[in-house]
Amino acid sequence: MLPELLTTAVPIAPLQAAGLDAPLVAELFLVGRILFGGVLAFTGLNHFLDTESMVGYADAKGVPAAGLAVPVTGGMLVFGGLGIALGILPTLAAGALVVFLLVTTPLMHDFWAVPEDQRQSEMTAFLKNAGLLGTALVLLALSATAWPYAL
Repeated sequence: MLPELLTTAVPIAPLQAAGLDAPLVAELFLVGRILFGGVLAFTGLNHFLDTESMVGYADAKGVPAAGLAVPVTGGMLVFGGLGIALGILPTLAAGALVVFLLVTTPLMHDFWAVPEDQRQSEMTAFLKNAGLLGTALVLLALSATAWPYAL
């Protein structure tokens, strides 16, 4: 009885399962994916274009093997951002972004441990990353459904 109820109660269309079947939902979802993924992919690209200063910053924050960590995290951001924007391997893409944000946010933006003159800047970056993490978690939850306009 319960399996029959579940299969008849859940619509099959991708975003309808979440009650998202209003006009332009698919298009807005695509624009949101492009904005979110594009920003993170661009940020990851900067890990490769400005490696020296990023490694220096990571070293200053106490990141072990910063010379390796910077390109690895840059790759995670590029892969995750492009995957979300294009709808390619969305579970892996969103998962990479979730892991990146969970690890790097408290490590790189430890506002509670910096001098007073840096506290506001680090707190802003921490809160921005927390918001990005929330979005990545939502996309990870939605990755089990078919995404409109996905490649």
